[in-house]
Amino acid sequence: MRCVLRTILVLLAATSSAVAADPPRARDLGVPFDGTPGPLNAITDVAGVTVGHTTLIEDLPDGRAVRTGVTAVLPRGRDSLMRPVFAGWFALNGNGEMTGTTWVEESGQLEGPVMLTNTHSVGVVRDATIAWRIRTAGPDATGYYWSLPVVAETWDGHLNDINGFHVTAADVGAALDGAASGPVAEGSVGGGTGMICYELKCGLGTASRVVEILDQRYSLGALVQANYGMRDELVIAGVPVGRSLPEHRVYSQPEPPPGGDGSIIVVLATDAPLLPHQLKRVARRAALGLARNGAIAHNGSGDIFVAFSTADESLGRTDRLLTHQSIPNDALDPLFAATVQATEEAIVNALVAARDMVGDQGRYAKALPHARLHELLAAAGRTAP
Repeated sequence: MRCVLRTILVLLAATSSAVAADPPRARDLGVPFDGTPGPLNAITDVAGVTVGHTTLIEDLPDGRAVRTGVTAVLPRGRDSLMRPVFAGWFALNGNGEMTGTTWVEESGQLEGPVMLTNTHSVGVVRDATIAWRIRTAGPDATGYYWSLPVVAETWDGHLNDINGFHVTAADVGAALDGAASGPVAEGSVGGGTGMICYELKCGLGTASRVVEILDQRYSLGALVQANYGMRDELVIAGVPVGRSLPEHRVYSQPEPPPGGDGSIIVVLATDAPLLPHQLKRVARRAALGLARNGAIAHNGSGDIFVAFSTADESLGRTDRLLTHQSIPNDALDPLFAATVQATEEAIVNALVAARDMVGDQGRYAKALPHARLHELLAAAGRTAP
């Protein structure tokens, strides 16, 4: 009888031994960034936002390998079940999928979590999210006579047996049930387990910024599932480091043939009072964060962003007229800057946190070499004090 080693890791965003053992982040390596981060430098610096991961790592006996998972972002934690948030979304390049965005565009609201997974698991994650919402709501489930979950994807088929359909409804429920506030695990976890960006091992990353507008302090956080870009395009802190890292390319060597544009999903959260059209404007600015790291939005890339605000507590009420506050358009620039900065840093955090990975059929992706990165930044005078 063949023995199959199956390891399933449920990594929570809460403080735990798994999180405590996380590798250094970009700032720990001396990478300089603009702006002021929040206490956690994570999307969970926005009060009420919770994140959960289910990480699937399995080696099968025929050379196939499972390197995939699910990540859940809940705008209001468990209260997301019944309390929507204002939201907006934007596709920089649309070779990808984010379900539910037609209703986000029409209603201006996000009703429930944002789920991240691999390209061929969008369907099961969508259906399982509906089932989880009904199950979790209990007697209130009658309110879910219809549901349009937001589920986004990037392709992990280089390292993951993507056509094996290994993500299950139970995995989705585990990510949702485990979602918590606090530090967020990065790198090869959750939906980012098998992802590659700039031909380096990558995955999930997060960062945040704190800004002051009209004498009020607000937080903005970004979480990315990064799986895009070619090696020579990679720029970190203004330094074209990718050109100095020629080894272990995944896509741009003659073998395998050129290809593999990849994709990136960016989830933006803020506690600043913004209306849906303003959140769409915020979502657009994530593109500038990608540009700082060298992205060009390849034809084959799915670069899709969603932004939401937790500020309005009245959404979901149907028994009275609602009055909404918002920051004036002329005062939005600090949030635009925060979006660019947090997106840029979240991507670098994903690269820094990832580790070498061997996956399906022995294919591999090497992680960003920390010492070499520091050396390149130091030579350019771009290390933080």
